[in-house]
Amino acid sequence: MDLYIKQKVFSWKDKFSVYDRNGEQRYYVEGEVFTIGKKLHLYDTFGNELAFVHQKVLSFLPRYFISINGQDVAEVVKNITFLSQKYEVRGFGWTVTGDFFAHEYEIHAGDAVIACVSKEWFTFGDAYHIAIADGVDERAVLSVILVIDACLANQNNSINIGN
Repeated sequence: MDLYIKQKVFSWKDKFSVYDRNGEQRYYVEGEVFTIGKKLHLYDTFGNELAFVHQKVLSFLPRYFISINGQDVAEVVKNITFLSQKYEVRGFGWTVTGDFFAHEYEIHAGDAVIACVSKEWFTFGDAYHIAIADGVDERAVLSVILVIDACLANQNNSINIGN
């Protein structure tokens, strides 16, 4: 399954639309404004909440929880090794590796690649292409991608403040 995430540029809160390869909207994402920690909601096109991503505040490294049907089902933790970054998705048994600064990364279940994410350059606002393996829960993959995007945005903001 190929999906495309497109960020809405002029918005007070995080807003993303998710499209299939035919350009049909499949999902949308809205963030909450004026909250402590990042909070994002994934909805279907009928407005039903499919997943909720929320940041654990007061944590040394970024930590986010993914809730589906009101239950926390996974925790995404950023691990820093000597030379690279890696995200661990506890609850799903996934890891995420790649070049996060270039927005080119893969989600792995064991040795199998279950999703590939790549940034589409030269677009107005952030846009990503996601290739998801058959049989993999799209809600879960999209939630993990939202977490990584939030981590990168926070990292970029903290870098820009010092300049």
